[in-house]
Amino acid sequence: MLRVLAADDEAPALEELTYLLRRHPRIEHVKPARDAAEALREIGRMMKSGERLDAVFLDICMPALDGLDFARLAAGFADPPAIVFVTAHDEFAVTAFEFGAVDYILKPIDPDRLGEAVRRVDEAVHREIAPYEPETDEVIPVELGGRTRLISRADVTHAETQGDYIRLHTADGSYLLRMPLAALAERWRTAGFIRIHRKTLVAAGHITELRFDEGRALVQVGDLLLPVSRRHTREVRDLLIRRFRQRPPSPDE
Repeated sequence: MLRVLAADDEAPALEELTYLLRRHPRIEHVKPARDAAEALREIGRMMKSGERLDAVFLDICMPALDGLDFARLAAGFADPPAIVFVTAHDEFAVTAFEFGAVDYILKPIDPDRLGEAVRRVDEAVHREIAPYEPETDEVIPVELGGRTRLISRADVTHAETQGDYIRLHTADGSYLLRMPLAALAERWRTAGFIRIHRKTLVAAGHITELRFDEGRALVQVGDLLLPVSRRHTREVRDLLIRRFRQRPPSPDE
């Protein structure tokens, strides 16, 4: 069950958001705040009293301290809450996801869309992301021109669904493997492979950049830019940050 804050400077909008959140079965407590500054003060109070806060649902365009300012400041807490923006303005979406927002909902609020955001928050709060750890390599038999060829998992940069098959991409070429992508994602999860799209699995070690372009998130893998779905953006970002923090310093650092 989730404990959340709702913040909006417009009273009717705050009442509606609070009401819809309180109706959701995954939420046990909702604290309303009349603006971002009040929400920050409430977070400070909760931290001092040892209360748990899982997420903040808030508008972006608010007086004095806006929602993006709030997200920037909240990121400095030792255990920052998940952020969901609920706004009438779509032009801030790219910036919002750069700040690590779990979701971005446009007003007027669709209860089903809000429910999807709550589900994403629940997954983000309770998900344990497996760090990248080298392990024993795996050899995969693939069909190539009527022959069976063995390729190393370590050579695979990414995999994509192609009909009833998966196409495995390496620096030397691509190969077809008959297996559901979901099964391969689970099998290779602890080897540093991450789902970036329902049709794409990527070796995290081959990702060199995460970028945002016109509202879309993309990862650089070799010379390719692969799209990241909104559902997977936060997971990809969190994994890359964790890998960077775990990376041992080079001799020059």
